[in-house]
Amino acid sequence: MIEVTERGSGSPGRDVAVVGGDVLTLTPQWRGGSVPATVLVRDGRIAAVGPDVPVPAGVPVVDATGRWVLPGLVDPHTHLGVHAEGEGWHGADVNEKGEPRGARLRTWDGVDPADRGFVDALATGVTTVAVLPGSANVVGGQTSALKTWGATVDAMLLRAPLGVKSALGENPKKNSSGGRGPGTRMGVAAALRDAFATARRFADDRDRAAAAGGRPGPVTGADRDAEVLARVLDGELLWHQHAHRADDIATAVRLADEFGYRLVLNHVTEGHRVLDLLRGRGLPAVVGPLLTSRSKPELRHRSLAVPGLLAGAGLQVALTTDHPVVPIQFLPVSAAFAVKEGMDPDEALRALTLNPAVILGLDDRVGSLAPGLDGDVVVWSGNPLDVMSRAVHVVLGGRSVYRWDGRGEVLGHDGAWSPV
Repeated sequence: MIEVTERGSGSPGRDVAVVGGDVLTLTPQWRGGSVPATVLVRDGRIAAVGPDVPVPAGVPVVDATGRWVLPGLVDPHTHLGVHAEGEGWHGADVNEKGEPRGARLRTWDGVDPADRGFVDALATGVTTVAVLPGSANVVGGQTSALKTWGATVDAMLLRAPLGVKSALGENPKKNSSGGRGPGTRMGVAAALRDAFATARRFADDRDRAAAAGGRPGPVTGADRDAEVLARVLDGELLWHQHAHRADDIATAVRLADEFGYRLVLNHVTEGHRVLDLLRGRGLPAVVGPLLTSRSKPELRHRSLAVPGLLAGAGLQVALTTDHPVVPIQFLPVSAAFAVKEGMDPDEALRALTLNPAVILGLDDRVGSLAPGLDGDVVVWSGNPLDVMSRAVHVVLGGRSVYRWDGRGEVLGHDGAWSPV
């Protein structure tokens, strides 16, 4: 059985009250605007949000007067910890090219918590990230959700596995695992059909053996891959599909229709070219990275207007940096440029918070400020969509972990503050 890990965020002593700020709750009921309010966190979870919340004696207070207060930002597609910036091959644990169909691979086995990108995330108000394998393989492996502060990956894990990453288009074609993987788009699609057919057969054989009281035979790597994909077919795990071009997006939808899994489209660069298809299925879209050049043919129609066009059509849109493709500190900047090109500002804020949480199935823990959710609260100097604004105080699970007072400081795992 595949391990499912979910960490609780609450523990004694993780109490804080953020007071005096203009609070944007970003809950599903939020309709824009802010209210002067207190956010009270007890034992790592939000206990209350409102203008008249009393602060119990002994609870540390963060004064947010004149500031904006939002939930921690969520980036739904990163390679934090598995693809370190500027470290060459030894920092690249993102693509296991020897496994063209590696569903059993787990991203959280490769995460380095010392990756500088986690500090950059905190300094940007990003408190939750999804960590995905790369797109060199048809099936890259299992995805995970992490908090951006912790000494070990086990302490950072929010939920794992979230789903399984798959790639369509140019990347799996050009990285064909030494000739053992497909080299055409029809070959990539056929490989996915074969993998899911094998998963169905594996699950049927396993269930028949169990009903008959039989004993399982030796477990191979192929069996473990099939077991994971069977959970995708059962709807337990998301299917994170890398697709840039319109024809690849259509193939992703076609495969999802055939096998019935929960599809989350990633990148969606040409989503505006198949808008009716996406709208008809009501599919969520993780859009980005936006701040890149048109560095390959799949990006020839890349446009900063795409998030607004998709959101305007009623689709649930989240924004991503695909870190380190675009450094994670540019996540709110990406939203600002999307607004400049037509995206509604309130929807852009949702695309950084609530929407990615909902898309990933994490909205019971993160993405908004509501009682019962994790105490991830960010105090901003101003509107996060203003490029001159910065995160000035970051609370993660009720613990202050980042602060700015003329320079950035991060809380060390020894409990001491140090300059960023």
